[in-house]
Amino acid sequence: MNEREKLAAYAYMFDGDWARIADAEKNHLTPDPITIKENYITCLDEDYPGQLHGLRYPPWVVFYRGDISLLKRRMISIIGSRDLQPYGAACTRWCADLLKKDFVLVSGLARGADGLVHRCALDGGATIGIIGSGFSRIYPSCNRDLYYRMERDHLILSEYPYHTGIRKHHFPWRNRLIAALGEALIVTQAEIRSGTMLTVNEAAALSRDIYAVPWPLFDSYGAGCNRLIAEGAMILHEEGQLKDLVRKY
Repeated sequence: MNEREKLAAYAYMFDGDWARIADAEKNHLTPDPITIKENYITCLDEDYPGQLHGLRYPPWVVFYRGDISLLKRRMISIIGSRDLQPYGAACTRWCADLLKKDFVLVSGLARGADGLVHRCALDGGATIGIIGSGFSRIYPSCNRDLYYRMERDHLILSEYPYHTGIRKHHFPWRNRLIAALGEALIVTQAEIRSGTMLTVNEAAALSRDIYAVPWPLFDSYGAGCNRLIAEGAMILHEEGQLKDLVRKY
């Protein structure tokens, strides 16, 4: 068993738990022999995305389905709320449709804004979804058709082996991968307290440019976007800015 196979075996032993894999690696634990049929890349591989090495906790192993070559193209991350409002949906669609010709669109394959980003990219673009469980579970079920399209024609990534189920703490943890892969992060809808803001924090720690769509005053569904702008995120308010992103990155 070589080193990359050992990392994959650790991932199966510990359900992808980063800290437990780190301990096993540190203590040179001998993993149980295991046959892994999933596609995967490890932090030791040449195909491992360089952007992930910049994380404080880069994933040891990334399991995938779909076209792994998409990781070699320019990527931009677009995120927003699961409880997507009509204005947020319009802003998400606007960003995704204008950027999909030049960037692979990265999001979290969740209900709401994430799913809309991926769906927009299916028509003439490319997209990467990052999930918080193993491939044995499709969550949320409303994105089942999207999931099947993406695993066939686009790309889905997970640091959790096939059998790992749905666990609440996996979703904020996977947000660091969404933040890391994109050249920049765009937020189309966010409340003051939301999982979206956790991804923003990860992007800020990586010195990624952060863009936010302005929302109407008194609309709590987008108050997080307005706060981001007040705290230094770039306000995204015209089509020319999205064209500038293509030239900038």
